[in-house]
Amino acid sequence: MADVADRGRSRDWVDNAVRLIEADARRSADTHLLRYPLPSAWSESGCDVQLYLKDESTHITGSLKHRLARSLFLYALCNGWIGEHTTVVEASSGSTAVSEAYFAALLGLPFIAVMTASTSPSKIALIEAQGGRCHFVDRPGEVYAEAQRLADETGGHYLDQFTNAERATDWRGNNNIADSIYCQMRDETHPIPAWIVVGAGTGGTSATIGRYIRYRRHHTRLCVVDPENSAFYPSYAEGREVVTGAPSRIEGIGRPRVEPSFLPDVVDRMIRVPDAGSVATARHVSRVLNRRVGPSTGTNVWGAFCLLSEMVAQGQSGSVVTLLADSGDRYTDTYFCDDWVTSIGIDPEEGVSTLEAFERSCTWS
Repeated sequence: MADVADRGRSRDWVDNAVRLIEADARRSADTHLLRYPLPSAWSESGCDVQLYLKDESTHITGSLKHRLARSLFLYALCNGWIGEHTTVVEASSGSTAVSEAYFAALLGLPFIAVMTASTSPSKIALIEAQGGRCHFVDRPGEVYAEAQRLADETGGHYLDQFTNAERATDWRGNNNIADSIYCQMRDETHPIPAWIVVGAGTGGTSATIGRYIRYRRHHTRLCVVDPENSAFYPSYAEGREVVTGAPSRIEGIGRPRVEPSFLPDVVDRMIRVPDAGSVATARHVSRVLNRRVGPSTGTNVWGAFCLLSEMVAQGQSGSVVTLLADSGDRYTDTYFCDDWVTSIGIDPEEGVSTLEAFERSCTWS
């Protein structure tokens, strides 16, 4: 008789789990592509540029990270890493953990988010509201190893967004964010963007978009914007590994180390954005749109404004697309609170004059 080995993981349960996630996606419409209202005086002077914001805040969990969480769960399920009784673990205190907690609850699985003890109560509440449990460490650099330890201890699975973000998403299409942007741009005046601008947290979004641009042979260039204290920009500029040793003050983007999912070779340009500029632009865009946007959206739009001003100065027509990553309503007590912003050493007024000059004449200092 032949030997038989059976891992005992139910294919029926995994098949149903994938079905549940796919059904959840079909119940959700695609996110909106908003045309940002640039000053009318520009068009009167012959300036032919447009700015678009891909509004990822309309996902059911409220942010761009909903796409990543869905991809990470499907990747783990189809690799046989998550089963009916698996505890799911992640190193995250932000939007990724919120979205992953949602998908874990959808599948009836326990979810643990590993984060520093200094994490704000509002972030913890968002994760717990989706059914997740928060586990705390003292220092930011400890979250990776502690997440893996908890996964080993519980017989669970560490999703590891920072490693798997670039490989979990089908970058060739399948309605990923790049595919969605180009489909929605199809009937615009300049349907192939001159630039797409994104931030880097895991690096997964820039990897997906950069690969897609090359796969479809578009002439679009990819710009990654990076806040202060983040390792992505200096590593890109210097061509070597950089560790900053300090966390980013702009939630959702920037890392003290270059994460494995960041692929610099698919990035055409990087812009380092001052934190004061990120906060000032988030508040500025919130006033223009009459709705609050998060600080990483401020970083994105600051970079987009810079590129638009260059296009105008060079007499180049075209479109720029960036991301509205999440709602500013999550940051009422932080980035929209003057006392809190001052307490972390940011003065948004430092970016105001640059924004005013841009609005007035499309110049960029």
